[in-house]
Amino acid sequence: MPEYKYIAQTNTGKQVKGRISVSDERELKKKLHDKQQTLVSSEEIVKRVLLKPLKKQQLSDFCRQIGELVHSGISILRALEIEAADESITPYEKDLYIRLRDRIVQGISLSAAMEELNPAFPPLLVNMFRAAESSGNLDSTAIRLANQYQKENQIEAAAKSALTYPKILTCLIIAVVGIIFGYIMPQFEELFSEMPVLPVATRILMGISDFVSHSWYVLIIIAFLIWMFGGIISRIPAVRLQIDKFKTKGPMGKLQKVIYSARFARTMSSLYSAGIPIDQCLRIGRQTIGNAYIDSQFDEVIKKVQAGGLLSDALDDVDGFVSKLPAVVRVGEETGALDSMLLNVADNLDFASEQAMNRLVKYVEPVMIIIMALIVGFIMIGVIVPIYQSYSTIGAGM
Repeated sequence: MPEYKYIAQTNTGKQVKGRISVSDERELKKKLHDKQQTLVSSEEIVKRVLLKPLKKQQLSDFCRQIGELVHSGISILRALEIEAADESITPYEKDLYIRLRDRIVQGISLSAAMEELNPAFPPLLVNMFRAAESSGNLDSTAIRLANQYQKENQIEAAAKSALTYPKILTCLIIAVVGIIFGYIMPQFEELFSEMPVLPVATRILMGISDFVSHSWYVLIIIAFLIWMFGGIISRIPAVRLQIDKFKTKGPMGKLQKVIYSARFARTMSSLYSAGIPIDQCLRIGRQTIGNAYIDSQFDEVIKKVQAGGLLSDALDDVDGFVSKLPAVVRVGEETGALDSMLLNVADNLDFASEQAMNRLVKYVEPVMIIIMALIVGFIMIGVIVPIYQSYSTIGAGM
């Protein structure tokens, strides 16, 4: 409910100031009248909320409700009021929808109001809605976007789910190693100190153990500094460019290329089917790829397309997409069904990336178990060998 600050006058002529939460100015006047006060002036208190991008699932729910409500004949103004009244949404979403409603009441289009709330709504959504407002098919466009964001959310959720077990194993390895070096190994320090000569492995273990048990806080400080400065450095454009380039060239480069290609194809399909010019589709689509290295090559792609070249030929020169993408685009250009061909290849690449992710996890799990076994084995050797040598020396002396 909006909050108003007001100045009122009592029956004795005294002015009073205050704040009150009411639905509108009419209710404010009524409440003041009940107090035998007359409203002099009032102003709604606008609570500024820091804008942040909506999540994929939130975007999907927003688009789906807009599409279904508009399709059933409800005005966009009323549709936003219904969405804002939904108890399942967050206060942040509620504030966004109310602000959209207020701007529409002032005569602003939905797409323009969404653009003003950048970065809450992504450029893809804003431009798709703008094109739909011109063509009069807002309901079908909103449903199409809802399905797209739902698909992207499912893919991201599947990737996070697939990486859960490897993350647990990593934490387990760190915990086991920490316990061994911080608690178990110091128990052997007195025993090993009495031995004249220790194997190299044992000396290494005891050095690590001594550092962990006495200077563990240094490790925490180092980890924190790496995390903090690593995040700052990775935001530098030149560094980000090299990091993203490595993503397409590194051990998981093939999988990353499939993901980037699918994401770009799905976005281009939605934009092109909405009737947006191809060069504008490329400007918007490049922002959704999520890789600065690939994005940096799109200036040349757009120039080639604007000069009259084929999109498929321009995409052939992009380093970071799978070769299947320009091949499918070429077929779409020849048959006149570019939007449907892009959608089909996006679905195929999404399925391929999901299968590749599952295979990768199956390979990662045994590798991490082997790493844990090697670490524990090295520690066991470092502990057992000097003890065995000590017993052998005692036996030979007897």
